[in-house]
Amino acid sequence: MNFHHASRILAIFSIAIFFSLPLEAATREYWVAAEKLSWDYAPSKKNLINPDETLGVWGQTRIYTKYRYIGYTDSTYTQPVSQPEWMGILGPQLRAVVGDTIKVHFLNKTDRALSMHPHGVLYDKDSEGADGGKGASIPPGESYTYTWVVDKDAGPGPDDPSSIVWLYHSHVMAEEEMNLGLVGTIIVTQKDRARSASDLKPQDIDQEFTALFMIFNEENDEESGLKHTINGRIFGNLKGYETNLNERVRWHLVALGNEVDNHTVHWHAQTVLKHGHRTDVIEVLPASMVSVDMTPRSPGNWLFHCHVNDHMIAGMSTRWHVNTNSD
Repeated sequence: MNFHHASRILAIFSIAIFFSLPLEAATREYWVAAEKLSWDYAPSKKNLINPDETLGVWGQTRIYTKYRYIGYTDSTYTQPVSQPEWMGILGPQLRAVVGDTIKVHFLNKTDRALSMHPHGVLYDKDSEGADGGKGASIPPGESYTYTWVVDKDAGPGPDDPSSIVWLYHSHVMAEEEMNLGLVGTIIVTQKDRARSASDLKPQDIDQEFTALFMIFNEENDEESGLKHTINGRIFGNLKGYETNLNERVRWHLVALGNEVDNHTVHWHAQTVLKHGHRTDVIEVLPASMVSVDMTPRSPGNWLFHCHVNDHMIAGMSTRWHVNTNSD
């Protein structure tokens, strides 16, 4: 072996080692405001699942006052972070890798006390966002910085995919708080599987989608006010779930709500893997979180819905589109 050949092999080997090294632990900062606004459960004013049918009683009133978490680029809270259309009512997606620290600078722009309570990550009492502590109830107009540590117990387990999902939501414990709309997700990636220090998506997938299945109770259990939603939309009004044939897709599925929020999430024309088990229906209960993988095998515009019959009838459906190729 000559010198130049040996040097080339050594260089390639060094590059391979560099790209396989885990990322250094970092502090990930996010600026999030709670804001009060109007929310339209069906912006098209139409039943986009069955165009020959109406929105039924669930379309009698489409627009309600909601509260949302809105992400901003910095401490001025002037430039919102853009979100894909499919995220709907969800707050900003907070990302980290195992070993990181998440700092969320929370500003309450609303008219009531609110908080941010995370699942899965490590925190002290003041950053719990619930049940006492400085961050448990942030008054209107005030701010608080939550510090959450992404330790190994917040990351994917031995049988999990390379990224998993956790919920965050307000937890002041007012009776109607779950219906306000204040909910978002945290995505944690294994330390050695992130694409780069700035792009924390896993290397082994092409796309990630998140779906919140929840019945918002707007009118004291009146049927017309029970909005059976995916990310806050009904009857196909959630758009943007678009992927390509044979790409690697990870779905992060979450649920919140009450005892009626027992959902069976179903994709037409596709199966998913959950801990090595092949299925096309995933069960979610209130405050549950699960991440599953798929590789779309059939092009088309397919139904994505809850398979509980009452929930389907009430509009807990949308569509996911598979293009024939990735060109």
